[in-house]
Amino acid sequence: MTIDEILDFMGALDGVLTLRPAPGDGTPEIGWGDTFFYYAPDGTVPATAQPFATVVTKDYPGDTSSRLDRPGTFRVNMAAGKAAFTEWTAHGPGDPSAADSVIAHPVYGGAGWLAVVNPGARTETVTRDLLRTAYRLARARHERRAG
Repeated sequence: MTIDEILDFMGALDGVLTLRPAPGDGTPEIGWGDTFFYYAPDGTVPATAQPFATVVTKDYPGDTSSRLDRPGTFRVNMAAGKAAFTEWTAHGPGDPSAADSVIAHPVYGGAGWLAVVNPGARTETVTRDLLRTAYRLARARHERRAG
């Protein structure tokens, strides 16, 4: 599964706003090259919501255990909810640098986030399922707040 495949998949979901920070757009340099997915049917970044999924292409300060500094390495991160988190981490958090495995997010696992480094044959289907779940949860939160 490539980053472009993930972008295409997410772009097909109704109401998803995809942000891809880049030089010259006013975003902090650290975010350049990464992707952030929001449920935002009006097309504007929500003031009171975080992304429900991200794709990161490099290590961040305090988040180096996935070793994203390896060529061609990226990590998909998903807020797929407590039930999915419990199901996928029942046997421990997993190796944060292992490719093609569902793991607890190395930093945001405590908040119920899951992650997959370089999703491949073993995790392509589950990554799509977890992204759909994160999307549904974000959409439901948005609808509750909107009344």
